[in-house]
Amino acid sequence: MPLSNTNKPNLQDEQKLDGDENRKKRKLSEGISPPNHKRARENIDESQMTDSQRRANFSAISSPSNGLNKHVSPLANNKPGATKKLVIKNFREKPRLPENFQQQTWEKLKESVEAIQRSTSIRWSLEELYQAVENMCSHKMSAQLYDQLKEVCDKHVRCNVEQFKTENVGFEQFLKNVDGCWQAHCRQMIMIRSIFLFLDRTYVLQTSSVMSIWDMGLELFRTHVMFHPLVQKRTVDGILQLIKRERTGEAVDRQLIKSLLRMLSDLQMYVDAFEHSFLEATESLYAAEGQQLMQERDVPEYLAYVDKRLHEEMERLLHYLDMSTKKPLVSCVEKQLLEKHLTQILQKGLDQLLTENRIKDLTLMYQLFSRVKDGLKEMCTAFATYIKVTGKTIVMNPDNDAEKDKDMVQNLLDFKDKMDNVIDVCLSKNEKFVNALKESFETFINQRQNKPAELIAKYVDTKLKAGNKEATEEELERLMDKIMVLFRFIHGKDVFEAFYKKDLAKRLLVGKSASVDAEKSMLSKLKQECGAAFTSKLEGMFKDMECSKDFNLSFKQHMQHVDSPGGIEMTVNILTMGYWPTYTPMEVHLPASMVKLQEIFKTFFYSKHSGKKLQWQSTLGHCVLKAKFAGGEKKELQVSLFQTLCLLLFNDGDEFSFEEIKTATAIEDGELKRTLQSLACGKARVLLKNPKGKDVENGDKFLFNGGFKHKLCRIKINQIQMKETPEENTTTTERVFQDRQYQVDAAIVRIMKTRKTLTHNLLISELYNQLKFPVKPADLKKRIESLIDRDYMERDKENQNQYHYVA
Repeated sequence: MPLSNTNKPNLQDEQKLDGDENRKKRKLSEGISPPNHKRARENIDESQMTDSQRRANFSAISSPSNGLNKHVSPLANNKPGATKKLVIKNFREKPRLPENFQQQTWEKLKESVEAIQRSTSIRWSLEELYQAVENMCSHKMSAQLYDQLKEVCDKHVRCNVEQFKTENVGFEQFLKNVDGCWQAHCRQMIMIRSIFLFLDRTYVLQTSSVMSIWDMGLELFRTHVMFHPLVQKRTVDGILQLIKRERTGEAVDRQLIKSLLRMLSDLQMYVDAFEHSFLEATESLYAAEGQQLMQERDVPEYLAYVDKRLHEEMERLLHYLDMSTKKPLVSCVEKQLLEKHLTQILQKGLDQLLTENRIKDLTLMYQLFSRVKDGLKEMCTAFATYIKVTGKTIVMNPDNDAEKDKDMVQNLLDFKDKMDNVIDVCLSKNEKFVNALKESFETFINQRQNKPAELIAKYVDTKLKAGNKEATEEELERLMDKIMVLFRFIHGKDVFEAFYKKDLAKRLLVGKSASVDAEKSMLSKLKQECGAAFTSKLEGMFKDMECSKDFNLSFKQHMQHVDSPGGIEMTVNILTMGYWPTYTPMEVHLPASMVKLQEIFKTFFYSKHSGKKLQWQSTLGHCVLKAKFAGGEKKELQVSLFQTLCLLLFNDGDEFSFEEIKTATAIEDGELKRTLQSLACGKARVLLKNPKGKDVENGDKFLFNGGFKHKLCRIKINQIQMKETPEENTTTTERVFQDRQYQVDAAIVRIMKTRKTLTHNLLISELYNQLKFPVKPADLKKRIESLIDRDYMERDKENQNQYHYVA
């Protein structure tokens, strides 16, 4: 049937196929293979095949696999298990190269290399030359090819050096010639390497003993050109000459210098050939400049010049110098211009800069000194010395100038602010300088013992008094913080406490305190700084004032039910003696109405506090008097109790002598003179003195000033009460020393009781550790002798330098 003929070939066709297969096997067994090692294809005589067989064969063609086209026999469809094995064998003999292949190929390559070196056109394409190199390398000619290439390059480089041996060319032109030669060499080697790239990536990589083509070119240029003594010397000297010109302000070809230095760097000659010579020239230049300019210029100008030079060298590093030169170059400039002149710069200019508050110059000095070894250390030492010397001139007062002492604390605050600003702005808040400032202030402020502490306390008093309109509450708070900084530097804090307590008492009792909040704020600062024991008495003073207010309210209610002198209102402050400064009682003659009120108050007080004793302090009393002058003008006079007693006398007469007033009031001479002076010689002259003068003397007469006029209705004349008398100052100081003696005695007994036996030196050392105020060894020795006399301790009988505690 036609269908069976189509699907199944006849016997004759099958025999023909078997014959073809056998012939094909014989051909393969004889070693005949198609070119390029491709697999043999089955050739079927299509002329002997029927149409149905052709269709069957075409339908059996499979898709290409791995680049081979495989024809499947029609028999395969009928016999799936039958496979044919293909055997492929190599040529029996290897293909042979032409006899002159190596020589001809090299001649072609050599001609091309020489054309590149002559900068002429190449006859062959780069692809063809590259293929030629690849063919030579593939046939194991790499080593010979490398050597031949090196020989051609070597010959060309040797020829180049000849042009540099003539000395009739200027150094700039010489440098340009060297640079041109180098640039040409680099271009040539890049082109040559691109042609011999296959050699570079196979033979050179696999052979460690040979250099890459690029490195070989560098080595040849280095050996034959730059290692030539004349070429190297003239090149380096020329570069140094250009740099020297630039340093003197001339314009130079920076690109030329950059190119030549990159050449030296690529040839690995930068350090040995150039850098050493460059640094020597730099050192020589700046050493001479430093010596000369330190003599000619002042410090700010010199520092600006150094900064300028450093910036210039940094620019050179950016433009043409190798970055490896940065550290030695900058170090060289800093050493010659700064490090060698540190002491001279500080001695010549630091004091001036600090005195004139030259912020910009001080900032520059700090920045420059921070670059050199021990620069900041020496600057810090000089900074501390300046503070000690300047501070000492503020604190010390050999002439006992009262005006200088008056301004001392304000000058110290201004000086501290100035130095703080210098540290914050110029010195980057460097911790070493901050500590130097603290130590310096502590040193000079205690060179004058006790007085700074006293004056700081008085300064606080002036700021906390009523009528001080210089500052707002916030400004006053900041000022108190600054004062506390000075207070920390003081060793004799007990002196401050004594004077502060005395002044605080007056402010509270006379009603002159500007603000209770400000007073308590200052008290809290002192408590935080020195502890609760330091401020316990001061806090007691405030407590007394608050208790007195409550007690006076009760007394006023009591007075409503008591027959009392009319026209007088009395307010009493009840003070605990242990809290307040010690006041010397002064008995004076009071008017009968005042005496009666005192008696009423005594009776009321003892009814509330039976176990306590009252002692009247007339020196602290103050009054408000109503006065009528000529023309019916009425005024209110705010005066002290002593001023009140003097003025009340003039209700009974128009004129009194000094002796008459003294007899009538019983006020002590010195106090009476001060009182009358304030009434007759001050700004508000309620009395007239005869004879006229600033001082009150015995025998002077005083008249009531009926024509007194003043723009204010209430006039304060009791400022004298706030002023400190010399006697008062002396008494306060003596009391501090007396308290110190008690503290020293207590410390000695406390130490000896603990240790039982101690040598003199160890005892003195222990005392210095425990005492919080400055004391001299001689004073300590006196206290030890005093305690021995009082049998608290005794000397050792054999060793007089040793003490024993006596129980």
